[in-house]
This record gives sequence, structure tokens and C-alpha cells, in this order.
Amino acid sequence: MGRAQISRRGLCRALTSGLLGLMVGGSVRAGVSRRLVAVDWAMAETALSLGHAPVAIAELIQFRKTTACVVPPGCADLGLRGGPNFEALQMLAPDLVLSSNFYGFIGPQLGRIAPVLVPDLFVPGSAVLPRLRAAQTALARAVGDQDADQALATQTEAEFSQLAAQVASYAATPVCVVTIGDARHVQIFGADSLYGGVVDRLGLRNIWREHTQFGFNAPVPIDRLLDFAPARLLVVGEVPPSVAKGLSQNIFWSRLPQVTSGQVTWISPSNPYGGMASALRFARALVAGVIQ
Repeated sequence: MGRAQISRRGLCRALTSGLLGLMVGGSVRAGVSRRLVAVDWAMAETALSLGHAPVAIAELIQFRKTTACVVPPGCADLGLRGGPNFEALQMLAPDLVLSSNFYGFIGPQLGRIAPVLVPDLFVPGSAVLPRLRAAQTALARAVGDQDADQALATQTEAEFSQLAAQVASYAATPVCVVTIGDARHVQIFGADSLYGGVVDRLGLRNIWREHTQFGFNAPVPIDRLLDFAPARLLVVGEVPPSVAKGLSQNIFWSRLPQVTSGQVTWISPSNPYGGMASALRFARALVAGVIQ
């Protein structure tokens, strides 16, 4: 996706046609709807879940494909998450920019346009779900809507508890959550990831005790999975046909006890860097796959 997703002329046309709403000038009081823009996807989901939809989100097309939330019509695309269109941001005149520790390197540039909320969300060695919960509260406070925060937190915890009850009888069986990178590598998710956090919240036991290597690669050779023979293998996301063909020819994969005994559960894709909405969607899919 290109850096300049919104040209000056295109943005003006959108504003004139009402697609991006009205520009708000002056100070914004607590309790008054604020104009939010989101660079970080987890924070975009958090805002949507609270009922405060951003007027613009970075990499919007891909976000729509991966998010567990519904993005209302009229939301603009800010360009790349790590390199948003600052001209478009300036013209949107946001009251608050939603970012995270992933994008701290553009914090000074964002801060020259509007205040920036920058929670530490995905930190090696630290549980993600409590951080997402804290970020939700911080955002609700920033927009003056603590009632929405409390209602959403109560609803979220209730659903997690219901899902955990459904898999309580599986607590003794360890699980290993992976995504397939290619025919020879996987990414494995530890307790410091969104997937690992969901596993823990559901009362299941994650056999992978190391940290997750945050990034968009799959650094673990498939033969490492031979060390986790007792664990049910939870494979998240679709595997491209070319990779699936190579996987079927991989001697290590074909000899995995989970593969030979049918202890592989394929789970529909979710956003591993999303917010609590993505965590819940993954939890539902995980529970459905485990108890089927």
C-alpha cells in the first residue's frame, strides 16, 4: 500500500461530500465526541469497540480484512502504519491520535499535529490482555466515556468466562499455538502474545514458555515442534496451496505425533496484533476447534 493514500484534492472532495464528517475546531470538552485517528490497529479496534469510531485508520483496506470490528462508512485511509500521510493527518485536524509502542519512532511527528495516546501494548515478556484493558480505560477516559469502558469490560469478561467454562475439561492437555510461515518454518506464540494471552485466560496450558518474537516472520524451524509431542497443535490462519504442498512433503511435519494422531486443530485467522475484539474472536474460534 502506498504512503500517500489520500491526496490533498481527494481529501477535499471527501470532506465536501461529507464522507469524512465535519472538521471540529477549538478545544474539546470531556464527554464531547472527539475526532480520533488511529495509526495502531489494536487501538483502532479499541476505539470502535467503545463506540468512538476513528475518522481515519492506517492501512484501512487491510484492517477491514483482519479486524473483528465493523468499520463505519466514511473512514479514511491514512497510509502505512509506520509511515502515515502526515499531510492528510494535518487536514483531518484530529483531537487525538491513537498509536502504540510499535510506532514510537513517529511519535514526535504525530505530536506536532495532535495529542497522541501511546500505550505499551505488545512487550516481550509481558501479558497483553491486561495492557489492552488498561489502554481501553485510558482511551475511554480521554474521550470522557468511562461508562462505555465499564460496560465493555463487563461484557468482555463475561464472555471469556463462558468460553473458559466450555474448555475446562481440556485444561490438562497442553497446547501449542502456531502460524505457518512457509513449508519449513512456523511462528510460535508465547504468553506475551495476544494468542498466548487468550490461551491463558481460557485456562489452557501453553507448552511454549519462551517469548514471542514480535514481527512478521516465522523464525522457528518446524522440527522444533517435535519437542512438543504431548501438545495439541493449534494452527491459526489459512495456509496457501503452495505452502500446503511443501508442508505435505516435509518429513518433520509428516512425522509430528500431532499430525499422525490427528491432534492438529485448524483455527480461522484473527489479527495477532489486534485489540480485545480480536482476542475474543480468536477465543471463540479456539474453543470451537478444541471441542469439535
